[in-house]
Amino acid sequence: MNDATDRKLALITGASRGLGAGCALELAKTHHVVAVARTTGGLEELDDQIKAAGGEATLAPMDITVEGAMAQLCRSIYDRWGKIDIWVHAAIHAAPLAPAAHIEMKDWQKSVNINITALARLIGFVTPLLGQTGRAVFFDDPRAGEKFFGSYGATKAAQMALVRSWQAETSKIGPHVSILTPEPMNTATRARFFPGEDRSNLAQANDEAVRLLAGT
Repeated sequence: MNDATDRKLALITGASRGLGAGCALELAKTHHVVAVARTTGGLEELDDQIKAAGGEATLAPMDITVEGAMAQLCRSIYDRWGKIDIWVHAAIHAAPLAPAAHIEMKDWQKSVNINITALARLIGFVTPLLGQTGRAVFFDDPRAGEKFFGSYGATKAAQMALVRSWQAETSKIGPHVSILTPEPMNTATRARFFPGEDRSNLAQANDEAVRLLAGT
């Protein structure tokens, strides 16, 4: 990791593309960004953009489902910076659409591992770093009950239920937990869900990041 910095620290999980990358770019204006994602190439592109704008980032090409890797990352953050000022969680597995009776179990299990289990573990790891004054930001996408969205809709709803419990538990003692709902965005995830959709009227992820973070 880079040397310590006097800037505030932002941890972005799922930072290599889409809304996560947009949030990293926006927060890099005022924070040192620790960018986590599995896609090394995407992280390197993000790093180039952050540096071009005068910001600084530490790249962490890691899988959030690997408990040991996430534990080591959070320990390294503590050793170098001592805390996190804001955590933005944008990592998500968007399983292929399928009728409920034909869901592939490998897609179901991957959805559970990434969208629920990994987040539950991360909340435990990150909470001590956020302390009472830090902020955690999550994004809702209410698809539960929509046809063909069984894997994604169910695990996203479970994810939000977990976050809302954490939000209620910390409302008086911190950290501050926000749940935000983006407008439909021109992302690769949405393209997989809605192939052939007219994308000209969809929001850009970077613009949504600016709008959403302004309210936190």
